[in-house]
Amino acid sequence: MFSIRRIHDYHLPIDQAAIKEIQIILKKQFPLMAQEDIDDLPKKLIDPLKYQLRTTILVAETERHKIKGFAILQHAPDLNFSYLDFISIAPEVTRGGVGSALYQRVQEEAQLLNSVGIFMECLPDVPELCKEEKFLKENKARLRFYEQFDVFPIINTKYETPVKPEDDCPPYLVFDGLGKKDALSRKDAKKIVKAILNRKYEQTCSPEYVEMVVQSFKDDPVKLRAPIYKTTKPSVDQRIILKDQQIALFVNEKHDIHHVRSKGYVESPVRVKSILKGISKLGFFDTREIKSFPDKLIKEVHDVEFVDYLKNVCANLSEKDSIYPYVFPIRNQTRPPKDMAIRAGYFCLDTFTPLNKNAYLAARAAVDCTLSAADSLLSGQRLAYSLVRPPGHHAEHRAFGGFCYFNNGAVAANYLSKHGKVVVFDIDYHHGNGTQDIFYKRNDVLTVSIHGDPSFAYPYFSGFKDETGEDGGLGFNLNIPLAEKSTANQYFTALKKALEAIKEFDPKFVIIALGFDTAKNDPTGTWPLAPEDFERNAKEIAKLNRPTLIVQEGGYLSTTLGRNAHSFFSGLMAK
Repeated sequence: MFSIRRIHDYHLPIDQAAIKEIQIILKKQFPLMAQEDIDDLPKKLIDPLKYQLRTTILVAETERHKIKGFAILQHAPDLNFSYLDFISIAPEVTRGGVGSALYQRVQEEAQLLNSVGIFMECLPDVPELCKEEKFLKENKARLRFYEQFDVFPIINTKYETPVKPEDDCPPYLVFDGLGKKDALSRKDAKKIVKAILNRKYEQTCSPEYVEMVVQSFKDDPVKLRAPIYKTTKPSVDQRIILKDQQIALFVNEKHDIHHVRSKGYVESPVRVKSILKGISKLGFFDTREIKSFPDKLIKEVHDVEFVDYLKNVCANLSEKDSIYPYVFPIRNQTRPPKDMAIRAGYFCLDTFTPLNKNAYLAARAAVDCTLSAADSLLSGQRLAYSLVRPPGHHAEHRAFGGFCYFNNGAVAANYLSKHGKVVVFDIDYHHGNGTQDIFYKRNDVLTVSIHGDPSFAYPYFSGFKDETGEDGGLGFNLNIPLAEKSTANQYFTALKKALEAIKEFDPKFVIIALGFDTAKNDPTGTWPLAPEDFERNAKEIAKLNRPTLIVQEGGYLSTTLGRNAHSFFSGLMAK
């Protein structure tokens, strides 16, 4: 059993470890490869412009992240072709379909890049070009492997001409047309071959050699060698996990112990059930186990006194009791009331977010759920969804409210910020005052929010355009308040503005505070977003192409929650 994932850069410790292991395998499996080229692998990920090729690394690994194999694929956006530099299994791996699974994933990646095809070099399998019997046997096995995928050498060219007369085993140029109906034209082939030789072998191939090879392409379209091996296309074991084609799903199973039955309290357990039903038919969710995390991670974001109060007051309530704050000590916050019930207003923003026996337990479980999702990003997952209630984005450093007790997204953002810059992008109808409050003086976490203008929308006191941060965080808080009757197109315009600011910040991680209360007829909102709008918006968000954690916030119309969730995640995963 193994999984396949894509390595996008060299910033996460898990990716650094994987690349070091790949470099060791390269040295063992390709002893003639220059050490400089092996050492340059991280640089190719970080600085693609220097190499004129964008490098993608796909790794097949065990659950404990032991590398079983890898593929290094390069893409030239200007000429729209992909080049398979290396595909290899680890020396100790002998079978298990690793190579086949990796190559099929390479094909999918090239198709996503809309490449005209995949080019690669393979050493020849005929004695006229390869005198060493040992190498000849290996070369035949390699070309037999590729024939399984309808991949063949290009013929009738001088590509396999040795650079030096004494060189043995000059490589074929092999082509995978990715099943396209249109054959590769001579014009495109000549441009691509020239780019391959100049960009990969600038120090080896003289301009005269390059020109000789390019001009040898006479066939139009180019011709491929006929099959010479008996092969059948391999099937990939469905147990193989393609991590970057999944959304890791973390569901707060304890959410329904928190059920406030007061009339008009819309934050109810049916919300999670409706969303789960809506996304159940999507084939790319993978439900994962939730881990337990220490309280200190919450107390790095929330005031210690506030956290301890919530825990203690809830633990001492009976099953039937609920505390609704009704006294707010705005004049003397240094002397809180001694009575625990009355003290609720000392830590609360409003009069409609009650405390009961299970509020703390459900909120604490939501934090574990969201941190588990965040932790999966550090393990190489690209997309994770924390489906939780109670929500969190209204919970401030030392205050709860707006149905929120702990700020799940903020705890996760602080956790991830130890590994790189983070953006929290809030697309709930209501401003995430808690997230803004927590990060208002920090510049390692950018907070961006599109929401109803606080002149008419909760929380009323926060979310104004001129709130841009303080001290070191000045300029790292962006509020985009919209009018009460905003259209879907106006929202989409605001979304693109927000995404431009996020791209400029260049975060390592993205956290989406996802609210479906922007939907038409939501009881707490005034906007008209329909399922197709959620899909369109998600497609734009996906273009950020960063490890992304989606944390559930609002959305209270249970009859449309599932449909809107289905559309949003379909857009996020759209190819």
